[in-house]
Amino acid sequence: MWTRQRRPRIFVTQPASERALKRLRSVAKVTVFPDASRIIAKRTLIEAVRRTDILFCLLHDTIDRAVIAANPDLRMVAAQSITPSNIDVAAATARRIPVTVTAPATTEATADLNFGLMIAVARRIVEGDRAVRAGKFPGGQSAHLMGSFVWGKTIGLIGGGGLIGKAVAHRAHGFSMRVLYWTPRRKSHSEEHEAGLTYAPLEDLLRESDFVSVHSPLNAETRHQIGARELRLMKRNAFLINTARGAIVDEAALVRALQTKQIAGAGLDVFEHEPKVDKRLRAMANVVLTPHLGSATPEVREEMAKIVVDNILAFLEGRKLPNCVNPQVFAL
Repeated sequence: MWTRQRRPRIFVTQPASERALKRLRSVAKVTVFPDASRIIAKRTLIEAVRRTDILFCLLHDTIDRAVIAANPDLRMVAAQSITPSNIDVAAATARRIPVTVTAPATTEATADLNFGLMIAVARRIVEGDRAVRAGKFPGGQSAHLMGSFVWGKTIGLIGGGGLIGKAVAHRAHGFSMRVLYWTPRRKSHSEEHEAGLTYAPLEDLLRESDFVSVHSPLNAETRHQIGARELRLMKRNAFLINTARGAIVDEAALVRALQTKQIAGAGLDVFEHEPKVDKRLRAMANVVLTPHLGSATPEVREEMAKIVVDNILAFLEGRKLPNCVNPQVFAL
């Protein structure tokens, strides 16, 4: 175990909350990759892991078998993420390395962004911003940038029975919207009533919604949950909004649907192959794109970093890990 002479070495893959890092520095040697504008390259990450005991990683980092195998003495992977979707948990478990995540903390911030994307793409806000910056001003009653109403429309929440879906529903009610939802397991009547949700079979939801908003978790069953068939069921004047996970939507099918005007547009914060974003999406005026900003508020990031540090300190002190996804490693 570690001593005063041999303090644990912790590597952080991007700048995180300074308050949280201060807590870590009181008990460990902490090294932070300094550039918050880009994801750390895999080669750099592997080199860092070879010299670390505990890896503090973020949602966008891919912690695969090669990264985990880079250091036989790696003791822990602590992720600033609600789910370990980019971590090879099986590889970590095989090496008896605990993997921890954070408790849900992104609900309201992600719902804000979700609704912002919806308004931005429907009312062509980004296009208008670009026009003004380019010195164009077609006039206050010009038909040049006609958009779509949000008020009073129908929003369909796919996988919308969870925390973020309910938070989006709460905002939608403020816009007098009709709120439909679908999940594989329908909620109780009392829960539907409390959240203001109306259950609809998936096909009906797709046909009736002016905005289809994705909130499913990503797993083997939901990968490409929205594909060519689902997009064909949507209205031609409807918009797809995704702040969940990129691979829930078949991105190639979405590109085709947008190119052929099967749907009116999309607001996307997540992408199937991020950080790569299809160049065809980047060229479309009827698509609003953000670089996975769902949790990007100081309050949320502070809370998430605090939970990561709580997990690390529990590990260093030999206490039960509060957010461990593979607790079986302690029984191996």
